[in-house]
Amino acid sequence: MRLDLLKSLNEERAARRPAILVTDMADGTQRLARGADIAADPMADILESALRSGKSRAVEHDGRSLFLTVQAPPARVFCIGAVHISQALAPMAQLAGFDLTVIDPRTAFATPERFPNVAMLADWPQNVLPGLGLDAYTAVCLLTHDPKIDDPALIAALRADCFYIGALGSRKTHQNRISRMKSEGFSDDALARIHAPIGLDIGSVSPAEIAVSILGEIIMALRKKPLRAEKAA
Repeated sequence: MRLDLLKSLNEERAARRPAILVTDMADGTQRLARGADIAADPMADILESALRSGKSRAVEHDGRSLFLTVQAPPARVFCIGAVHISQALAPMAQLAGFDLTVIDPRTAFATPERFPNVAMLADWPQNVLPGLGLDAYTAVCLLTHDPKIDDPALIAALRADCFYIGALGSRKTHQNRISRMKSEGFSDDALARIHAPIGLDIGSVSPAEIAVSILGEIIMALRKKPLRAEKAA
């Protein structure tokens, strides 16, 4: 690999920005496709598909055999609330390959005994989230039912490019949440990014079932190609 390409690839990795190294299998020529530029790339559909999968692979394009070395940042999940749902979600998310952190200022709930082997921050979201670098490979789950804790995290997530924002609560609770966010200056388009009620609609009842529905929705948001109708909406 050329040194300039290696340097650029390392810069993208350090900044948690996705990139794909495209190698021509016939002559060994290479180029770097940065995530921000892929939409305008002649291979946009192929490159977007590779980024969604997060897997390197061989492809054919215009009669050429190419190898795509995919560099995608590890996806992270921040659970706001050290609640029963978070207890169930943490091991599931870890098994699925997500880095998960629980954030809750209530030290009676945010304890190592309740969350063994789980990264935990017993602090207010507004104190810790600014330093965590929310980005397009970050999911935020709001699970406390307490606006004093959830709302600062929601504001931070809406201002970032998080690929998933989910919020627990009834439709009435969500309408009240939307009203509060509008008073913070967020538009209808921005608020439409919130998945509420959180999780896939699979009839979940128990904390473990709700956790399954949340993880499924996170994976769908990360991996699924939007339909044309969804893009238009």
